Amino acid sequence: MNAYRDQYATLFHDGRDVVLLAVSTDAPEELAAWAKDGAYPFTFLSDPDGTVGRAYGAFNPALRMDSRNLFVVAPDGTIGYRAVPFREVDPTAYTALGEAVDAITGAP
Repeated sequence: MNAYRDQYATLFHDGRDVVLLAVSTDAPEELAAWAKDGAYPFTFLSDPDGTVGRAYGAFNPALRMDSRNLFVVAPDGTIGYRAVPFREVDPTAYTALGEAVDAITGAP
């Protein structure tokens, strides 16, 4: 999440034509505290029963939590890019993500 925050302006065009949602099975109160403490410029959503995670194939029933997967959803609702799992420690993963966001938003 820190990498998303720190690269928000570049990766997500400072929120212009991009909505970043972080979905987790954590409780809303935990997510709100974490978002506030980390000064994240995007929205955290609680998915306590894994409904959203299941819809995207990211829910791990054995752990009762969503996996660290990343999806870029185009305005028409199609998945334009997926990283399953997302390799958050690999700097090239952010390059690929930025390129995917640019392609979907039409940014140069």
